[in-house]
Amino acid sequence: MPEPAAWRYQKITKPMFDLAAPHTILAGRVIPIVGDIIEDGFVEMKDGKIAAIGPRVQMPAGPVIETGGTLMPGMINSHAHLNWDGIHDLARQSMDDPKPISAFKAAGNMLKSLRAGITMVRDLGFHDMNLYSKQAVAQGIFPGPRLKVCGAAIIQTGGHTYWVCREASGPDEMRRAVREQVKGGADLIKIMACHDTLEFTDEELAAVIDEAHRNRLPVTAHATYDACIRRVAEFGVDCIEHGGSMSDETIQVLLDRKLPVVTTFAPLVQQSQPEIARRFGIPEWKIEERIKAVADPSRYAGLKKAAERGVPIVFGTDAGSPAVEHDVIAPELAHMVKVGVCRDNMDALASITIRAAKVSAMDHLIGSLEVGKAADVIVVDGNPDQDLFALERIKMTFIDGKRMHG
Repeated sequence: MPEPAAWRYQKITKPMFDLAAPHTILAGRVIPIVGDIIEDGFVEMKDGKIAAIGPRVQMPAGPVIETGGTLMPGMINSHAHLNWDGIHDLARQSMDDPKPISAFKAAGNMLKSLRAGITMVRDLGFHDMNLYSKQAVAQGIFPGPRLKVCGAAIIQTGGHTYWVCREASGPDEMRRAVREQVKGGADLIKIMACHDTLEFTDEELAAVIDEAHRNRLPVTAHATYDACIRRVAEFGVDCIEHGGSMSDETIQVLLDRKLPVVTTFAPLVQQSQPEIARRFGIPEWKIEERIKAVADPSRYAGLKKAAERGVPIVFGTDAGSPAVEHDVIAPELAHMVKVGVCRDNMDALASITIRAAKVSAMDHLIGSLEVGKAADVIVVDGNPDQDLFALERIKMTFIDGKRMHG
């Protein structure tokens, strides 16, 4: 792996937030994701890990919390922007927010995530501020979710959202941009591969992907239509962000290369609801456009076909984008089922747990309730397999057996 970021060498005598992970048994209905639902069961947490799971009749002795709810793995938002607050003008806040204010926004959004049952966030860029969010959580300076971060997303000079990315021109500069993120402690590299047109020359695209892979980091690409999706897939990226229209040939490339797509319907869904959109300053013309778009089934046809053919579909909300707060979970999941990119509610829950864990190569540790895995557990007031909007009622959130909320 690359040389660790400089802060990794700092000695922390005592974390500011050093939460205990006591031996705890949670009793309730259990959705382990991997395996059958246990209607009356328990999850035992000990030393930060899941020590046992099963029906109540097998529950060991120990301190029991009768949750009166459903236990399931902590949820993962695989596409979020912690330093954005959902106000419409992202460009202005990206360029004008002082760094301390940006840091406070990230802190607030981490708390909102924990309260919403999100135990890991894959932050895909706001300049390089997410590198500091990761440091703050890792060093115990702030109690947040697990973080996977890209540093600054990389874009050709003047490209899509250049005002919040690391601009670069030419293959050598692309390599330099990757190395900067690696030096800062990035877990992955994100590239902005298109907007209305394809971005990066072939030489630039090859260089940015090669440099990331040389440093043993995966590359994910903002890619929203067929030509872009196929191009970045063939060049060797590891994941597609957003997705969009796709031909059968492009879908086959994704299948051949086993590439997942992280969908982000929440901006469309939230902005199509006038009472929500207006609170965030969304202009009326945009609301009208979103109302038409959300009702157009052709918009989702490519993603639906990809899912039906076996392309892994993973939950993401683009949280922080206009009208999308970091605790907006159920509307995205419900829309994924509605448009057919997820078969049913259980498949949607898999997209935000085990499949999301696999995208970040964390499925050995989190994403399902299994003995030996980290005790990332949430308690839901209701039955989310039957009603996804039960996820709006999170009673408790645990990470490594530490109670982070509730």
